[in-house]
Amino acid sequence: MAEPRWLDDEEMRAWEAFLAATALLNRRIEQQLKDEAHLSHTQYEVLVRLARATDNELRMTELSAALFTSKSGLTYQIDQLVKAGFVRRSPSPDDPRGIVATITPTGLRKLEAAAPGHVTLVREVLIDVLTPEQLTAIADGLGEVADRLRTPSRLPPTPL
Repeated sequence: MAEPRWLDDEEMRAWEAFLAATALLNRRIEQQLKDEAHLSHTQYEVLVRLARATDNELRMTELSAALFTSKSGLTYQIDQLVKAGFVRRSPSPDDPRGIVATITPTGLRKLEAAAPGHVTLVREVLIDVLTPEQLTAIADGLGEVADRLRTPSRLPPTPL
């Protein structure tokens, strides 16, 4: 087996900064949404995706892919949103095996109430901290990482 290509000091600095920033951002966002909107971050993102979708609905498989979460994790979050009256679940009209999630009018109002505090925090802890050039570099760089991870054929082969 070949020796791994170890990270140099700058690469390690980037990796550690990424780990710290994502953990701290996620923690702050999760807490703000819980405190102010009584939603988890995933629940908030479900409402956002549904509100932006055609007819305010998506198949559960599409929603799971868009949120980068497991189907079981998404099912739990959807169950909570259904109990709260924010989302409705129904069979897909074009595939009886498929399930469609739809944001309800109550869910749209919840999202409208939660969005201002959420976007204010996102600006405060990320967007307004960075220069336009840094934002572009992050969007380009992390976008490339996400594209490669979404498309397994674009990943380098795993050494044996």
